[in-house]
Amino acid sequence: MAAGRARVSRLLRQLERAACRCPSHGHTYSQVPERPTLGNTDYAFEMAISNIRYGEGVTKEIGMDLQNLGARRVCVMTDKNLSKLPPVNAVLNSLAKYGINFQMYDNVRVEPTDQSFQDAIQFAKKGEFDAYVAVGGGSVIDTCKAANLYAASPSSEFLDYVNAPIGKGKPVTVPLKPLIAVPTTSGTGSETTGVAIFDFKELKVKTGIASRTIKPTLGIIDPLHTLSMPERIVANSGFDVLCHALESYTALPYNKRSPCPSNPIDRPAYQGSNPISDVWALHALRVVAKYLKRAIRDPEDREARANMHLASAFAGIGFGNAGVHLCHGMSYPISGLVKTYKPKDYNVDHSLVPHGLSVVLTSPAVFAFTAQMHPERHLEAAEILGADIRTARIKDAGLILADTLRKFLFDLNVDDGLAAIGYSKADIPALVKGTLPQERVTKLSPRPQTEEDLSALFEASMKLY
Repeated sequence: MAAGRARVSRLLRQLERAACRCPSHGHTYSQVPERPTLGNTDYAFEMAISNIRYGEGVTKEIGMDLQNLGARRVCVMTDKNLSKLPPVNAVLNSLAKYGINFQMYDNVRVEPTDQSFQDAIQFAKKGEFDAYVAVGGGSVIDTCKAANLYAASPSSEFLDYVNAPIGKGKPVTVPLKPLIAVPTTSGTGSETTGVAIFDFKELKVKTGIASRTIKPTLGIIDPLHTLSMPERIVANSGFDVLCHALESYTALPYNKRSPCPSNPIDRPAYQGSNPISDVWALHALRVVAKYLKRAIRDPEDREARANMHLASAFAGIGFGNAGVHLCHGMSYPISGLVKTYKPKDYNVDHSLVPHGLSVVLTSPAVFAFTAQMHPERHLEAAEILGADIRTARIKDAGLILADTLRKFLFDLNVDDGLAAIGYSKADIPALVKGTLPQERVTKLSPRPQTEEDLSALFEASMKLY
């Protein structure tokens, strides 16, 4: 009898040891010891995107969305040009239909500055809004993100949330109000990301704020808004999509980025290439290859313009989590140090290098430089953009992608390098100096770069063809 009880006791102990330790299924749970991370690189990535709604005419639903949110005092942000155009009218009609009380701010600057951000922030603080609607391109959406952030954190100084080393780069811990973004261009993908970019005039460089918490609550992607875009705005917006896709796909892998955060709140929005961002980047690149030329050349090509509008969001999902690298890092001083260049189709009263143009002009040189680290990815991108790689050698991947990009840009009448927009070799030291603070993105280059490397890349970008 005692032997039988002993067998039963042993059996029960064996069953207990074999029991599921999962907290959902097991009756007992013991903490699994932490596996130490090797070195100081990250071991995880996360995906954060806005909710997205797509459809022709879907802007008419915004009034209902704000009603559903219980919004009583709404800030509508746009710029002077857009305030008179159909996209803004469509938003205002929906707000009026559903009885939404709103105030309009239409002083957003195309390619915003720290001062134009702060002007919008003051408007938001005074208005005490409980929701925001941004109608426009990346300049408008980014400005609205900043206004929402600082209105929610009124005691913060402006540089508190600006990316280091220019600002303090503090994590955002305050709750923000709902923000609905209505993109009217097909480039920045700002409706999906937690990034807001501006020109810091004192240093003559672009920088920004990067935090998942500032991403819009909802992105309304209505292809009807793209039909009035002029040719060069379509082109430059599309070049931004192109480089978002290329840079995020070729970025340093997330598990090679350092340092590994001690707390997940400190994990950066731009984490490095990863399996999920890769999917979106490649899909966006295929859409660009198929539709960008059509969208530029024929404003009546609704299929092409609608697909480029979606491609902007696809690439935004990719780079908004993986990040970008040298093309964007080098573009910021190109925009910030602009002299007298004024692009066609942009109705502005100041010199301006459109963001997409400032990014794409260095792309041939950049990808020729980075390809030695991930040549197979560079070759794959070249093939998507139309290169015949059947007899290509892997060591030539960078040159093949660079030549493919040059042909692509030449076919679309892009300015012949930095010299064509007012720069010379004498400007290279200043351009390099303006790139150095952009470590948030330049450190995601798969190939580390010295100041001499950056000088060579700017020199190689003075002339494209």
